[in-house]
Amino acid sequence: MYDLLLRGGRIIDPASGRDAVGDVAFKDGKIAAMADTISERAKFIHDVAGCIVTPGLIDLHAHVYHLGTSLGVEPDALAAVSGVTTLVDAGSAGAGIFAGFRHHVIERVQTRILSFLNISFPGIYGFHARINIGEAKDLGLLNFDECVRVAREHSDLIVGVKLRVGANTSAGEAPMDIALAAAEELSLPLMTHIDRPPPTIQSVVSRLRTGDILTHCSRPIPNAPVHPDGSLRDEYSAARARGVIFDVGHGSGSFGFKTARALLAAGFMPDTISSDVHTRSIDGPAFNLLVTMSKFLNLGVDVVDIIRMTTIAPARAINQPNLGHLGSGAIGDATVLSVEDGAFTYNDVLGETITGNRRFAVMARVVGGELIPKTS
Repeated sequence: MYDLLLRGGRIIDPASGRDAVGDVAFKDGKIAAMADTISERAKFIHDVAGCIVTPGLIDLHAHVYHLGTSLGVEPDALAAVSGVTTLVDAGSAGAGIFAGFRHHVIERVQTRILSFLNISFPGIYGFHARINIGEAKDLGLLNFDECVRVAREHSDLIVGVKLRVGANTSAGEAPMDIALAAAEELSLPLMTHIDRPPPTIQSVVSRLRTGDILTHCSRPIPNAPVHPDGSLRDEYSAARARGVIFDVGHGSGSFGFKTARALLAAGFMPDTISSDVHTRSIDGPAFNLLVTMSKFLNLGVDVVDIIRMTTIAPARAINQPNLGHLGSGAIGDATVLSVEDGAFTYNDVLGETITGNRRFAVMARVVGGELIPKTS
């Protein structure tokens, strides 16, 4: 007997290529079966006809060290409104405070949290509406040995190294040397943020390795991925060819409709869609992952592609083979969505507004085999 059965939804599981109406069963916290019809008995059957059933959504870039950093938001509340079952914190904590992040937040919330470890020892400590101190501006705060030690000590949670590089955040390009060395030593990806130059986007992207992640890939000028005429920068094409991963990371300053349109027109789809939700973006313009997904939906990206970029693609980017798909034996996570019709307003970080006619809405989540209905 199964513990839970989701019956009659449109199953979109990009990892297996499935896009058809069917059933998904859960037992002992794992995916037990996926088929057109599952006739075996279940302790609880949840009718999801008319809805989309996906693997549990993964937000690859969020900031959820709540009350431990100035930018951290409450993870369970964020996950509930966004349909997310796994939040990946993008370097809120460095080696000096990661143990606190684990003890006070990660081990006490319902939502699964994984994390990039900031190369800066104190993590992101000066991000606020009235204060903006880049944690990588002082090279004395960047310590290879401590980063590697703590990442190994918490290897069950840490999925990569994080660096924020740019005029407002780092001492030029030099912090990349330390961050790349630590990531290489750990055999983990580096996720690097890019903002205003220096350094230039060309110099940053050209140094990224196969499997490294450039977040804020749809940022507006300066350091946009496209030339003023909308054509794609050569460095982006070369980086994709060698396996660099391009993540949206919307946030409060890093997503422009004009840039996103230009990338899509050039045939350059992001690899992963993430929200970069923190205290300065949760009330707009990012809001949450579903809003960011809805923006791409209204830019003409297909539903199946959007689900791929928020399930199996981020799972593979952080080497989590038991997440992001509905295969038998995977962790028992799923998201139940609907696509609503109407007139919906969306904003980018520059204030451009579009009116879309569709949006994603969460109907329920399954986390570790447990059904969590939507909150009102």
